[in-house]
Amino acid sequence: MEANSIQTVLRTLLSLKSPLQANQVFATLDCAFPEGPDPCTSTRILSGLAKKRALKISLDVLSWHKLNSYELNSYHYNAVTDACAQTGMWTQALQLFREMAESKVELDAITYNAAISACEKGAMWKK
Repeated sequence: MEANSIQTVLRTLLSLKSPLQANQVFATLDCAFPEGPDPCTSTRILSGLAKKRALKISLDVLSWHKLNSYELNSYHYNAVTDACAQTGMWTQALQLFREMAESKVELDAITYNAAISACEKGAMWKK
């Protein structure tokens, strides 16, 4: 998918109205990717959402991948974990960390750093 198309999907996802429902995200993604996304496109979308601190949308995109049995890899989880770190949602970051391990998704240095960062930003290092 071309960069302009990815930007269009990101803008559409970020413009969804509150209260945000997962089905809104799912419908947007179903329309944009009727055959499913390639892993690189998914990474770019999730990274773009993380940069905008759009955690709820990022989690819904991850759920959409799982629901449709689309490939998920460490890049995808790391991007969402980064969104958790940026929003101070350390419990969600650790939940994703556990989910990755249970799903046999490779835990790499970026994964550990993102989880540590989320805990640090959530002030969990004090406990």
